[in-house]
This record gives sequence, C-alpha cells and structure tokens, in this order.
Amino acid sequence: MFWKKKSDTSDDSQKMGLLQRLAMKKVMSMDPKEREKLMQKALNPESVAKNKDKILATMEKMKESGQLTEEQIKMAKDRLGL
Repeated sequence: MFWKKKSDTSDDSQKMGLLQRLAMKKVMSMDPKEREKLMQKALNPESVAKNKDKILATMEKMKESGQLTEEQIKMAKDRLGL
C-alpha cells in the first residue's frame, strides 16, 4: 500500500551491531577490485587457521540464533577448509 517493503539487505542490517553495519557500509562502498583483494587477504588459509576457534564459535552462535542453517554452516566449513 503506502509503505515501502523492506528489502532483504535492510533485514540483515537490522540484525547486525553498530560496528558491523559501519564495516559493511565501508566494504560495500569500496571499489570492487579493492573489495576482492581485501576478501582474499582476510580469507587466506593462514588467517582462517589462526582464527579457527573464533570462526567456529561464531558459526555456532549464528546457528543457535537462527541466522544460519546446518547446511549453510557445512558449506562455509567446506569453503574455508575447517
């Protein structure tokens, strides 16, 4: 009717904390090449191995809160090599 439907991204941003929203805005406003370079640096095997326990703990919290399904967690673990 007269109100605007919320997009999926606005729902996701509402679930994020303040710092997460600010970081997401900064990353999304980056040049696509620069963003890709940043993601490759953040997700390199050394970084993942170093922060494995934090990553797994965060995934479990997200599963408990309903943000991730078991299938999504399995896919993420496969991609990250956990």
